[in-house]
Amino acid sequence: MVGLVEEITLLLLRDERGAFVRVPTWSLRYSIAGAVLMELADANRIDTDLEHLFLVDDTPTGDELLDPTLAEIAAGDRQNTRFWIEHVAERADDIRAAALAGLVAKGILTERDERVLLLFKTRRYPAAEGSIRQAVKLRLMEVLLSDDIPDPRDVMLICLADACGIFRVLLSGRELANLVPRIEQVTRLDLIGQTMVRAIDDVRMAVAAATAGHL
Repeated sequence: MVGLVEEITLLLLRDERGAFVRVPTWSLRYSIAGAVLMELADANRIDTDLEHLFLVDDTPTGDELLDPTLAEIAAGDRQNTRFWIEHVAERADDIRAAALAGLVAKGILTERDERVLLLFKTRRYPAAEGSIRQAVKLRLMEVLLSDDIPDPRDVMLICLADACGIFRVLLSGRELANLVPRIEQVTRLDLIGQTMVRAIDDVRMAVAAATAGHL
């Protein structure tokens, strides 16, 4: 089974050569952090209210992408969702690397090193099983192009993709403009997703304000 963290990782890969789409660093890290927390919520390990993110069940999920965060939440003081988004985002690069390794182990991706301009080595992740990676993107587009009630996991993935600006690189400007009303409709269907979106937006605006203040 492919989890939400792995699905957001697949969504961030290009179709052909296995390079990542170009998104801001914050977008990549917050999407990974949001996926971890949403997955834990979907597994009934955590929940949120208007002020806090709190533990429901500290039983490990058995998923190495999720359980370190679950253990930290269980051991720590109660904090709000924004705190945990920022905290998990600090190690999002390691979580993404583990997700990629898991996808390679499952035979969904392959891994190879290439040289750019004969000097710089970069790592690519072309698909070994292209249908699974394509299925993630096609599934989301089917949701956005229909009026059907989507699966809750698709709602969470759309919430993340919207909050982190991923749709801006996956869709043309015209496509995105046409789909904005449907995206807004879908993101209102999940309370956890709304909470994560607000937290990510709060962090993004705080980072933008801090950056502007130093210009």
